[in-house]
Amino acid sequence: MSRIGYKEIVLPAGVEVTQEGQMVTVKGPKGELTRKFSSAITMHVEGLSVKFTRESDDKSTRALHGTMRANVNNMVLGVTEGFKKELELIGVGYRAQLQGKKLVLNVGYSHPVDFEERANLTVEVPANTSIIISGISKQEVGDLAAEIRAVRPPEPYKGKGIRYVGEHVRRKEGKTGK
Repeated sequence: MSRIGYKEIVLPAGVEVTQEGQMVTVKGPKGELTRKFSSAITMHVEGLSVKFTRESDDKSTRALHGTMRANVNNMVLGVTEGFKKELELIGVGYRAQLQGKKLVLNVGYSHPVDFEERANLTVEVPANTSIIISGISKQEVGDLAAEIRAVRPPEPYKGKGIRYVGEHVRRKEGKTGK
């Protein structure tokens, strides 16, 4: 049994959590995040801590209890510290570059692949084979990183492709021949 839902969230200085009906808003030094949550879980803001209680003990409500607590904790972390994903391009001729507000990837196709800038996210290309995505919403940062990785996921024979920094790609042997 998970006990994540029972842990209280301690709010850092400068962070404000408010709830209006099912909408939870977290304001902090880096910005503001709003999200809609289930009414089966009640949130109590007491000074500098946030606690969650559930009405019933059925399976779906227990799952929502921990999920809601984790999502609000991620919102608090996002408006204070922010989130960051790093990608690396591995392959001959693979490169990334920023052209104005657009990310342009050359990853072995006959055409470059473009990604438009998204609100609340910053994309940096410190070297032509690395990409850093940062923002206050963990979900939006992860979604954009997954979309970029899906353009050319790492393949198991040579290891070429776009991968997260530190990601292990299981390699296969290939043809053995006679």
